[in-house]
Amino acid sequence: MTGMEPLLLAALGGAIIGLLLTLFGGGGSVLATPWLLYVVGMGDVHAAIGTSAAAVAVNAATGLAAQARAGRVKWPCASVFAASGLAGALVGAHFAKQVDGQALLFWFALAMIAIAVSMLLPKKNEGDPGVHLTGPMVLKLAPVGLLTGLAAGFFGIGGGFLIAPGLMASTGMTLANAGASSLVSVTLFGTATSASYAASGQIAWPLFGALVAGGGVGTLAALPLAKRLEGRARTARSLFAAMVIAVAIYILMR
Repeated sequence: MTGMEPLLLAALGGAIIGLLLTLFGGGGSVLATPWLLYVVGMGDVHAAIGTSAAAVAVNAATGLAAQARAGRVKWPCASVFAASGLAGALVGAHFAKQVDGQALLFWFALAMIAIAVSMLLPKKNEGDPGVHLTGPMVLKLAPVGLLTGLAAGFFGIGGGFLIAPGLMASTGMTLANAGASSLVSVTLFGTATSASYAASGQIAWPLFGALVAGGGVGTLAALPLAKRLEGRARTARSLFAAMVIAVAIYILMR
């Protein structure tokens, strides 16, 4: 590929991922690395992971701003989780860079399957909408955040599929609050992971820019679609999870 073609393909991928993230609230970002490798044609697995992690951080920050304005973010709980996970994300990214690219892809594919399965599990919204941070909560949040950050840094993914359940289990907050609060960690983990890769010169900045630009278009396009899917959200989510599993199987077969 030459000239503008890789940038246009990256922008198209960003649009698809932005669309999926807005419609399903997570999971879509895991498709960024396979898209960069198999569609855009990046040859370096580590650079693809670093580039997608940077794009995930920007998309999450945009979503976080919107959720914060709506008052859904539980900042004290989210901050403890994110701060403890930051060290994990840096350690995870460091170890990932030492792993052979093909071996890393194998583990990445398994992570994709885990994410897809988590999307198929029934979600309960019961919880305390007025939850406040307590001492015992900190003791639960910190270790869960550390482990989640480790996974997010290693795989170069946002980790939202782990963060929201971790926040709910540790604090008893509602699903809506957990989804919004998880974006604090997704933003921080993505930033830390991409910074680690950037320090090693393993981010393709033009492709990153194209992914982010496309993501903005995809997010805007998803807003009217989201209303139409409200009555069929479960079916659509299941189809999306099946697609993620199919991509993971393709990676494993490669």
